[in-house]
Amino acid sequence: MSVHASWYLTLAALLFTIGAVGLLVRRNVLVMFMCVELMLNAANLTFVTFARALDDIGGQVAVFFVLVVAAAEVVVGLGIIVAIFRRKVGATADDAHMLKG
Repeated sequence: MSVHASWYLTLAALLFTIGAVGLLVRRNVLVMFMCVELMLNAANLTFVTFARALDDIGGQVAVFFVLVVAAAEVVVGLGIIVAIFRRKVGATADDAHMLKG
């Protein structure tokens, strides 16, 4: 039994939508950060789905590069988030101006 590619694309669209809505609605920086990661993973699922459907490895190579960029984003982003939370407990995305020198 094989699952059709449209199921994977529907799941990716649902995950991306949840991430986009969470990014727009929530003001907590950590939740917004997780929503961006959810959107990146939805894009990765789309790349892998098309790579498998087209019998091409190019989509999987693109996923590798997206994961490398996501890992770099995690390092830099979490550093900034920790710096904000050390200055003010319960900080929101609007408090990023506190990092000015």
